[in-house]
Amino acid sequence: LTAMGEPSMDPSISAADSTAQQDSLFSMMDVFLISLITGLFTYWFFFRKKKEEVPDLPKMQSVAAPVRDSSFIEKMKKTGRNIVVFYGSQTGTAEEFANRLSKDAHRYGLRGMAADPEEYDLSDLSRLSEIDKSLAVFCMATYGEGDPTDNAQDFYDWLQEADVDLSGLRFAVFGLGNKTYEHFNAMGKYVDKRLEELGAQRIFELGLGDDDGNLEEDFITWREQFWPAVCEHFGVEATGEESSIRQYELVVHTDVNMNKVYTGEMGRLKSYENQKPPFDAKNPFLAQVTENRKLNEGGERHLMHLELDISNSKIRYESGDHVAVYPANDSSLVNQIGEILSTDLDTVMSLNNLDEESNKKHPFPCPTSYRTALTYYLDITNPPRTNVLYELAQYATDAGEQERLRKMASSAAEGKALYLSWVVEARRNILAILQDMPSLRPPIDHLCELLPRLQARYYSIASSSKVHPNSIHICAVTVEYETKTGRLNKGVATSWLKNKVPNQNGSSSLVPMYVRKSQFRLPFKPSTPVIMIGPGTGIAPFIGFIQERAWLKQQGKEVGETVLYYGCRREHEDYLYREELARFQKEGVLTQLNVAFSRDQAEKVYVQHLLKKNKENVWKLVNEGMAHIYVCGDARNMARDVQNTFYEIVSEFGNMSQPQAVDYVKKLMTKGRYSLDVWS
Repeated sequence: LTAMGEPSMDPSISAADSTAQQDSLFSMMDVFLISLITGLFTYWFFFRKKKEEVPDLPKMQSVAAPVRDSSFIEKMKKTGRNIVVFYGSQTGTAEEFANRLSKDAHRYGLRGMAADPEEYDLSDLSRLSEIDKSLAVFCMATYGEGDPTDNAQDFYDWLQEADVDLSGLRFAVFGLGNKTYEHFNAMGKYVDKRLEELGAQRIFELGLGDDDGNLEEDFITWREQFWPAVCEHFGVEATGEESSIRQYELVVHTDVNMNKVYTGEMGRLKSYENQKPPFDAKNPFLAQVTENRKLNEGGERHLMHLELDISNSKIRYESGDHVAVYPANDSSLVNQIGEILSTDLDTVMSLNNLDEESNKKHPFPCPTSYRTALTYYLDITNPPRTNVLYELAQYATDAGEQERLRKMASSAAEGKALYLSWVVEARRNILAILQDMPSLRPPIDHLCELLPRLQARYYSIASSSKVHPNSIHICAVTVEYETKTGRLNKGVATSWLKNKVPNQNGSSSLVPMYVRKSQFRLPFKPSTPVIMIGPGTGIAPFIGFIQERAWLKQQGKEVGETVLYYGCRREHEDYLYREELARFQKEGVLTQLNVAFSRDQAEKVYVQHLLKKNKENVWKLVNEGMAHIYVCGDARNMARDVQNTFYEIVSEFGNMSQPQAVDYVKKLMTKGRYSLDVWS
């Protein structure tokens, strides 16, 4: 650097000297550059060599690669199965139906397996024809507003994008839905239609089960016609084997480490003692109840507001999401079952799958005690399905009782009618059946094998995470009614929640929960008007919506009109969140509060009547204000009546015919401007 600076500093240096110095300078630069280039080349060469070796690794691995765990084809070949029954199940019913169909197969000299589509690569459907007399059956439930169940989401996405030839595939579909919902059996219909479009051969017509009617009867009726169609297609005959086949074997643990015994956990052993996020259906968070207050001032019902503390859980939620809670059965019902069956409920046992190749090793977490199974894992309060009655019949020592059970489990019209009246309409649960049939005393392990799993209950979240980031609020009504047999039946979850004592140590204030995302969302722009319709506990998500709109207003955002249509029986009896709503209205967040008290006058007034009364304003908000409409609550009557009211308003003010008005509202739904969060 010194040599480079000198020429300009001393003009007496000759040109020759200057040239010599420049020659010296460039030779030094050349050496430097050559060294640098050589170094960089060497560095690149060795690293390039390592990168080039990477593609060879999969080849080395593929030589000894095991059969993919996700291939149901390989599993079927290995275990000699030719019928696979996939289920899309949210509450366990579709899974139960799939298990029943797969067990049926042996009667026809076939072998079936029930399969969760989430666990397998469904593109293998194109290879099913490699197996002789093969058939794929799909028991698909529809969730929410025409959506697939969580475990069938990937299958649904694959079907939409698939460009495969399924011409060698034979299939049948049974859908589980509810006619009170707008998109009745959408998932079953879509799977049936899409498989045919891809070239698959339907061997029996689509079955449409309706849970608003008698889902069990719908399934039995479809099933009794489905199997003859299978027999005809494959040229096989029923073997006549109607005998009971146990799926699990009992192992009693007399000397067991109690640290290895499940005590109510849904997935990982000791997960309630050692909580680790993320929290979901298989790993629920134990939330502390910090508030549990009665909302109504009078009346026979108990309406309640609960707050669950989710601090340090990393659980995130949005207004409109659902909270799922895992309840526990009433200990008195559990004890009575134990007494009737003369069982020590604290016996520690496991039920192990006799099919060693099955992914489902146990019907519920094992090892555990009978008490834990009957309290946390099994549904003991719903009327049992006909397959349970059929399996239990063999244990009735009285011929008349055995015949009665077998008749109710049969597909004969007389048997279906008896099951409907004696079990379904009388709301007889398993305890009531055991009480009313004194000779029926099955082994408790077989009963535990047959009973369906106790499912999580979903509630619309009644808070905004912007205002309450560390707590989730629930609004619920306790279910309690007298049956035709004079028994008092109580809702499992609401009775259990009612007894949760805030801020107490121990399980008396803890609720296993997780959040399920929803499409029920406020508009992206806060300035968009919203019309919310939610009578009774249907107000829950709107409390969250209004809280959020108030928060947005406090942040200086322009918030559009916020209109609520709420309904209850009587003003001074069950007007929920009266003080909160009055405060929001006073603050100008809730621009309209319309309340229908159905029983405070001779003629009943419901939310749809108030919508009709304000029809001009409603149309203006929808047509000019581009308002978003939200409906939450009862699907069977309220949601339908509200929708019909919107048809009338659109027809009158939009100068449209009835079909055009219906189409207009349907388009609002498609665009996400008419959203439903309803239940039946």
